[in-house]
Amino acid sequence: MIVRNRPSALRLFFVMKGSIVPRIKWQVLSTVAVAILVTLAHGTLFSLKVTLTPIPFSLIGLALAIFLGFRNTASYDRWWEGRKLWGELLISARAATRLVVNHARPTGQEGEKTRIMVRRLIAFAYALKHHLRGTRDDQSRRYLPEADARSMASSANGPDHLLHLLSRDAAALGAAGRLDPMLVAQLEQNLTVLAGVQAGCERIRHTPLPFSYTLLLHRTAYLYCFALPFGLQDTTGFMTPFVVGLVSYTFFGLDAIGDEIEEPFGFLANDLPLEAMCRRVEIDLLTALGETELPPPLKPVDHWLA
Repeated sequence: MIVRNRPSALRLFFVMKGSIVPRIKWQVLSTVAVAILVTLAHGTLFSLKVTLTPIPFSLIGLALAIFLGFRNTASYDRWWEGRKLWGELLISARAATRLVVNHARPTGQEGEKTRIMVRRLIAFAYALKHHLRGTRDDQSRRYLPEADARSMASSANGPDHLLHLLSRDAAALGAAGRLDPMLVAQLEQNLTVLAGVQAGCERIRHTPLPFSYTLLLHRTAYLYCFALPFGLQDTTGFMTPFVVGLVSYTFFGLDAIGDEIEEPFGFLANDLPLEAMCRRVEIDLLTALGETELPPPLKPVDHWLA
């Protein structure tokens, strides 16, 4: 995710980090090149004068803008829902840790079990991150006993497997009289919230926007921008390439932004900073355990928070 102060009006034109320009530069340049050729040919195509008025382009452009706005709103809703889900993950992990650390208070072997439970919550955050990104999980095992790491690696769903282990430990604490039954129920409620967070993230990850939306939008945007010079040449003259470039930058840029934030758990610059959020969970839960050697919070690198 891009994290930076708003630059000055002049510098705003030259900011590339987080800009959509690198992704759409060839589309914009191609439409500008076509506009230049149409301007030099005075709107003539194979000795035939193509006469188009700005009126149909105004109507189509309005419809295209509305459709782009709808799609980008849908994409942003997915991005924001993903951020809210990870916020719930942090809240529930803190609450579960508080219950285990402050109310279980077991001794001996049972005391070690509470530490294992809290560390499993940290492992859950990292396991969910890798689960959503489809990457190899080499982080969560740092917080798991070897047996847990092996069983999670062999399971079909690593984060859900950790929740099963946590639920089993909560039941064991209750059965041993180390945790009040009402607090066991509250702990299970927090684990249920974590399961809901995982299910919500999986829903976003595995349910993209209908492909027909993307297909229709791409086709209409390309046809509109490549035909636009023929409707502007007679009225805007030598400024036609500039106007076409501005319009294509806007339409292709909105389209690309929608594509980028539609999948909020990826690695692109405007995706959610899952690594930073996992680090926040790690720091808070280790602090609750009383540990003093804590990893530092992640900072933006070149305005990019991973």
